[in-house]
Amino acid sequence: MNSEHILPLLVALPLGAGFLIPLVGLFWERLVGILAVLTTALLVVFAFGRIGADTVVYFVGGWPPPFGINLVGDALSGFFHLIIAIISFLVVIYSLAYMKRYTSGAKYYSLFMLMLAGMNGVVASGDLFNMFVFLEVTAISSYGLVAFGVEHEELEASFKYLVLGSVASSFILFGIALLYSITGTLNLAHNAQIIERGVPGTMLSFIAALFIMGFGLKTALIPFHAWLPDAHPSAPAPISAMLSGLIIKVLGIYCIIRLFFFVVGFSQSYSFVLILLGILSMVGGAILAIGQDDFKRLLAYSSISQIGYIIFGIGLGTPLGVIGGLFHLLNHAFFKSLLFLCSGAVEYATGTRDLRQLGGLWRKMPVTSATCSIASLSICGIPPLGGFFSKLIIVIAAVKAYDTLGPIAYLYAAITVFVSFLTIIYFVKLQKMALFGELPEKLKKVREVPVPMWSVLIILAVFCIAFGVAFPWFINVIINPAQEVLFEKGAYIIQVLESI
Repeated sequence: MNSEHILPLLVALPLGAGFLIPLVGLFWERLVGILAVLTTALLVVFAFGRIGADTVVYFVGGWPPPFGINLVGDALSGFFHLIIAIISFLVVIYSLAYMKRYTSGAKYYSLFMLMLAGMNGVVASGDLFNMFVFLEVTAISSYGLVAFGVEHEELEASFKYLVLGSVASSFILFGIALLYSITGTLNLAHNAQIIERGVPGTMLSFIAALFIMGFGLKTALIPFHAWLPDAHPSAPAPISAMLSGLIIKVLGIYCIIRLFFFVVGFSQSYSFVLILLGILSMVGGAILAIGQDDFKRLLAYSSISQIGYIIFGIGLGTPLGVIGGLFHLLNHAFFKSLLFLCSGAVEYATGTRDLRQLGGLWRKMPVTSATCSIASLSICGIPPLGGFFSKLIIVIAAVKAYDTLGPIAYLYAAITVFVSFLTIIYFVKLQKMALFGELPEKLKKVREVPVPMWSVLIILAVFCIAFGVAFPWFINVIINPAQEVLFEKGAYIIQVLESI
């Protein structure tokens, strides 16, 4: 199969499955989970087929850009498609056992497939309109999945997520409208070409501010983070893993990268704003996580802190900083998905997320405890796990940014190291309260979760180890090509507009 034909399939397969699953569920409820697994497995195969492939452009309906809709596949989109495919596949397998406690499995898998189609569409879109449409498909599906338990807590969290998500979408749509008003096109490459020729600087800065506020809300950067600490704990554990592992990265970080490096243009002023937001999120998220006694709420605040690392690395605007940011994004997708799935396993077995009611679970749940410990060590930056190397690269990139930032670069590097110590504090607290210590009397009969759940935990833990042990391979094969694309804006414009 030609590489460009993979792009529409990455969207069409889960989109078709999203509409097929409810129909199948009317006749055979058990088959819907199998269909979801098969769909995500195919996406993994297609995503691996994009590794190392050249940049390709697919014209929807045969209409060339800038007038027609086009999908673009390059090393950056391939990097994100691969993460989306692997995490989604593993989360669906985990859901086979975990979601049995809920009714309407067909509705769950249908919304899941639509959410997956939306994320793949955002990453593949070559124009602003369809990027926004797929962004909304993802967001609306995730609103329903956060509220899937239909309890008071879930509905309240989903409503807050919906309101703030709508505010974010309004900022983004307003920014797109203004950009269209000064360029007369929605195609990303065509926009970039026109902006390079010269547009009003004040208007472009205002559009950039709208995008930062909109996508900052989507990715839950401080001070745009209010929805996340409620949405993550309230959602079913598989959806918490998707929210933290994928959605905030695709709807927020990917769009920021794509628009600022390829369209608006990366400048020192935008770099300063992203660095500032990254530092605020790093420090604020870590401090707020320390005081949490709810397993999933602690992980939610931790996500805010770790996203700060990614935005900070990318905000430096240097090749090494971008490598560190993308590598930490890869690590975070896997170790945070693992941590949320571990929290789901603990809640599944014990019936509570309250750390004060837990303890000694390593005796009863050895697989969950071991994998949770591996993920915790990685997120804390303990060698030789992947989290150590991605944080180290970000610290080195901050130090090397002295030539452009001056002495404050050393302060930034010191803050990133300091936040790692804060991360150790709250994960030691989590380990001590949940996994070690005395086993409460009421948890004496607790046992390990079903095979589909603990097998996924092991696979994710293996990835966390592999990202550290074989980090040069991952950087050379996956991260470096994605980074190089960001600094080849001219090549992107030529490949899209002259590929007719």
